[in-house]
Amino acid sequence: MKSLIKILIVAVMVVSVFSCKNDKVPNYQFFPQMYESAGYETYGGYEVFPGEQSAMIPAEGTIARGHTLFEYVNTNEDYERAKLELMSPLDSTQIDLVKGKELYDIYCGICHGNKGNGQGNLVKREKILGIPNYVDREITEGSIYHTIYYGKNAMGSHANQINEEERWQVVAYVLKLREDL
Repeated sequence: MKSLIKILIVAVMVVSVFSCKNDKVPNYQFFPQMYESAGYETYGGYEVFPGEQSAMIPAEGTIARGHTLFEYVNTNEDYERAKLELMSPLDSTQIDLVKGKELYDIYCGICHGNKGNGQGNLVKREKILGIPNYVDREITEGSIYHTIYYGKNAMGSHANQINEEERWQVVAYVLKLREDL
């Protein structure tokens, strides 16, 4: 009899546990708005946006896609303007010629040569032609930076490969190479 009572108690407990479970209805929802959020139509007018706006204003200091902080565009006029006006923001203590040489060897030396004489490996193998010697060109900090940023003639842009500070390091190294030639 005692074992029958024990079995009955266990059966009642099991039935009571499984009777509360319902897979069709979720358990307690602490933040129901996260499970069932309100849908909004794109470009619709809603009271969540202040005033007559149809969307939120971007956060201060952000840059829209396709835009840049570089104030010179990819034209010959702005190349000439950059050549005259654009100066390196790095002072002499921030310029690292070792880092500039390392970056130059990686990105520029293959075409321009490690000495800046226009005799890189691709030129020697006749894969590309017409790479100028730095001595033969009228170049400035601004023109070099503009060329790295946008590219020029057959040279493509390197803006995605090296960041702004690294570009200025390369500019400083190119000017040093020009002096040494």
